[in-house]
Amino acid sequence: MSAQVKEKVDMDPKYIIKLTVTLLVTCIIVAGLLGLVNSVTEGPIEQINLAKTNAALSSVFQSASAPEFPKVELTDDMAQAVAATGATLKEAYEAKDGGALIGHAFKVVASGSQGNIEMVVGVDTEGAVTGVSIVDHSETSGIGSKVMDNENGVLDQFAGKNAADGQLEVGVNVDAISGATVSSRGVTTGINGALAAAGRIG
Repeated sequence: MSAQVKEKVDMDPKYIIKLTVTLLVTCIIVAGLLGLVNSVTEGPIEQINLAKTNAALSSVFQSASAPEFPKVELTDDMAQAVAATGATLKEAYEAKDGGALIGHAFKVVASGSQGNIEMVVGVDTEGAVTGVSIVDHSETSGIGSKVMDNENGVLDQFAGKNAADGQLEVGVNVDAISGATVSSRGVTTGINGALAAAGRIG
């Protein structure tokens, strides 16, 4: 049985250098183009998100005739309390009506079936949920999106829920839309997070 002899391939050093330089230049050009696209789209995306957030804030405190939502500085205590529920706290606001404090609003993020669900949850001064508004999501159209679009009042059921009533849980004290249980759980997690944050505001 004859032994196979592998031939050593000699690469031209000039070719290697040329190939390396070509790849490097290509990577630099692509990175530059991506950076340019990001810089162009970053502003409009932020503006769209801000508009959605403002609409969501007003939505969760519809009873306010002259609503104001000054931002609240996030604390480690608030962030840790929210993280313990499985959600992430992004922003917190005071909810004022004609200058009088009527509650707080929290922008929180929780995991859904297809990605993150970003929502704003209003909580009044008694610690009860005033409303839930979805800011952004990636849930499946026609399934998880039913929860996001509040079909059958699935989001309305959270109004009046209070941390004093205990942890909110799908199948126990929260109804899910059939076929969208994971999405329902994601929203529920976010609301538990908002209630936890409200409990840490003095």
